[in-house]
Amino acid sequence: MKIVNDNRVAFQTFHPVWKIVLSGVILFGSVVGNGSIVNGAVSEQFTFQDTSKSFAKEAIARLVQKGIVAGTTEHTFEPKKAVTRAEFASFAVRLLGLEPVSNNIKPFADISANAWYYGNVAAMTNLSILEGKGQNQFQPNASITREEAAALLVRMLKQRPVASDSIYNTYADAADISSWALPYVQKVHQLGLMRGSSGMFRPADQVTREEAAVMLDAILQNNTWATQIQRKQDHGIQLGWQYNSSTAAFIKQVERSPVNTVVPRWFFLNQDMDVSDHANATLISWASATGRALWPMLGNRSNKEMTHQMLSSSVNREAVVNQVSAYVKKYKLGGINVDFENVDPVDREGFTAFVTSLTKSLHALGAVVSVDVSPNLGSDWTAAFDYVKLGAISDYMVLMSYEEHWNGDPKPGSVASLPWVDRALTKMLSEVERTKTILALPLYTRDWSTVNPATASWDITLGEQGIRASVSGSLRNWDTQLKQYMINYTSNSVTRAIWAEDSRSLSAKVLMSGERNIAGLAYWYMGGETADVWNAITNAMRFESYQF
Repeated sequence: MKIVNDNRVAFQTFHPVWKIVLSGVILFGSVVGNGSIVNGAVSEQFTFQDTSKSFAKEAIARLVQKGIVAGTTEHTFEPKKAVTRAEFASFAVRLLGLEPVSNNIKPFADISANAWYYGNVAAMTNLSILEGKGQNQFQPNASITREEAAALLVRMLKQRPVASDSIYNTYADAADISSWALPYVQKVHQLGLMRGSSGMFRPADQVTREEAAVMLDAILQNNTWATQIQRKQDHGIQLGWQYNSSTAAFIKQVERSPVNTVVPRWFFLNQDMDVSDHANATLISWASATGRALWPMLGNRSNKEMTHQMLSSSVNREAVVNQVSAYVKKYKLGGINVDFENVDPVDREGFTAFVTSLTKSLHALGAVVSVDVSPNLGSDWTAAFDYVKLGAISDYMVLMSYEEHWNGDPKPGSVASLPWVDRALTKMLSEVERTKTILALPLYTRDWSTVNPATASWDITLGEQGIRASVSGSLRNWDTQLKQYMINYTSNSVTRAIWAEDSRSLSAKVLMSGERNIAGLAYWYMGGETADVWNAITNAMRFESYQF
């Protein structure tokens, strides 16, 4: 566990295709309509004054009934009006069953955090469904073309675009379709979401509100797609560590999050082999009443010598196991989270023996054991951990995927870049079953001095990071490889750098981990986040779970 210091289209930002999704609605007002739907068909009473002759009449009615689209007024829908990029993003959030995310760090310079569409644009950006149009620009009021809509529908449904010359036999104006868009147009045609008319696709035409309604209604009329969107989600284990906060504050932090497994720092190994007890009755009662699992942490305070004294002696190991087991029984705990760090490599067998004995004892009490480990990089820091044996013995292995660059590192860099976390998880899954693997993500980052990184850098919360990102003269750029914002600013005439962790970077890690079908996620530490992070993480878990 990290202890923080107190003190193109296709894939190119400049390309004209945007990773957004369709919307046929202005979403800053209430959903309005004046009728009902019977057996999937629009009733005579359910009409806007201007949709009675629209080919999209029934699609519009179904989407309004589901609360996905709305009229521009109580009585008008304006079916021939072009939809904007901001409307598209807003529609996508509702259609996919996601939540708006008011990112603490703005993804684009030309959108206001107070704009009605901000949370929807940010939510889609976090999931890489949507990107900007030009350097750091979103152009929220620009309309979208049909070829752009084709690309976005394909991404929205997580489909692979198809590269085929057959598109030239499909549409007479195929030569007018941008090269980047050809695979998407082909795929969206195969999906039956866009077919064109009179043998023409009309790639450069703006998408109208009625066209958008028909395309998007078709998604919900597909039983497979609709079932995925509507099903109840199971996000597995969501573990949150308490650090430097009161019980009352910790409870509030957890209540604002998806965390279902709480880890307070209650039990610590001491020099006399006594295990100190800091259990809190209020947290025990609250966890029980709210159905959250309680796995208090057993720590060694990173004391190598004291830990060696315990692990090198079978008598001392059993004494600690007996004490911890007694606490589990006394407080009716669901498990114990073992966080031993700075363990001497000579204690490799002793640590394995300790976890073996503890697991056996706690299983007899109906409790589980989770073990925190850093990425297995072949260093002395992790040499004491036999990942294969520990993974087989314990119930869960928690991969602390942070400290890629650590406090005191002479070379500044990311705490947890996506490529590094990906490699760490890949290595873990080569040694530990995915159903036993929990990926821990950082809710902190580091403010680096570019002059004296080893001595003049410090850990900061995500809230503190946002303040620095918004200071006058600061520069912010999204690194497409690391999947993080690089923030540069000056303080007291010293240039400083932050590899940011925020809703967007954390979403990328959650999406990656979701592809691996692991047991769950963990967060170090509760209270380090900004409020937007939780909707972003929940969105990423939900979207990644869809199997379209």
